[in-house]
Amino acid sequence: MQKVFGGLLLALSMAHGVNFTLNQSLPNVVVQDKGELILNGDSIQYKVWASKNLPGKVRILQHIAGRKSVKAKNQPLMDKIVAEHFDENKYQTTNIINVDDAIMGTGLFVRGETKKAKRQHPNSQVVMDNEGVVQKAWDLKKQESLVVVLDKAGKVRFMHEGKLSDAQMQEIIDLAKKLQQE
Repeated sequence: MQKVFGGLLLALSMAHGVNFTLNQSLPNVVVQDKGELILNGDSIQYKVWASKNLPGKVRILQHIAGRKSVKAKNQPLMDKIVAEHFDENKYQTTNIINVDDAIMGTGLFVRGETKKAKRQHPNSQVVMDNEGVVQKAWDLKKQESLVVVLDKAGKVRFMHEGKLSDAQMQEIIDLAKKLQQE
């Protein structure tokens, strides 16, 4: 009985929460099953994606569970990013789609929508994570989204799991603008 109770306490203490901090690099993670979508004409190929390759540009990174409702939560932020027309030499959006966290039976639809998004926004980095390795490595909540702003050195300057407020969205846009000037 004591072992069961101790195990329960341990499980309760391992609550979800991002395991990285401000002004630090993201923990390294590699997506091998699918990975980054690369446009080649009208066809799409895949290459292994690693978070250690994020430095070099200012980024707004979004990790999204493969669910329409989760994508919709922070779509207004994506719309604001597109409207800003950030300088592609200094900025890139990175969207990681967790296909492993899709509603059962919708994985094929999620993959199709991910490919469509890459074609609509060819300068964005789009990563298809079939096995949910990023969600597990970064200890992210299931059925949720994460938004992170990275500076050119790949250091976390903003992070938030869940739906963003209007003020947070403006903070993200303002921060991305400022970081591009540094």
